[in-house]
Amino acid sequence: MDERDRKLLGLMQENADISVNELAERVHLTVSTCSRRIARLEEGGYIKGRVAVLDRVRMGVPTTVFALVKTAHHSDEWIERFRKSIADIPEIVETHRLTGHYDYIIKLVLPSVEHYDTIYKTLVRRVELFDVSASISMETIKSGTAVPLDYVR
Repeated sequence: MDERDRKLLGLMQENADISVNELAERVHLTVSTCSRRIARLEEGGYIKGRVAVLDRVRMGVPTTVFALVKTAHHSDEWIERFRKSIADIPEIVETHRLTGHYDYIIKLVLPSVEHYDTIYKTLVRRVELFDVSASISMETIKSGTAVPLDYVR
């Protein structure tokens, strides 16, 4: 991983639709060399995929809700049931296991605040939860998918 690789990754994080010709020009490489570098970065697992970022308002899901979850269960079986329970709920876009007072945080994107109740009921029918506390995002201050490039070796 050198500075040109980092520059390529940075440019691709900004716009995955950028052409190889433009990338090559911006990092001062030939098109074939640039293409080989991108292939190497993909094969090395640095690039997991390329996606289109959709406008949530136009897609009808402008509301963000964060649900903090406590559970009394920590067995492998319960964790697997929880994973399966959230996997096919498209409104759940992220779930993280936490340290501290809560066990999980779930990020949901919804058409309205009222729709949260539908998702909540679906989830608690599938898996036993001890406590769920939801917070509604009033404003997105920062959002993105880019990761810092300063730490890769």
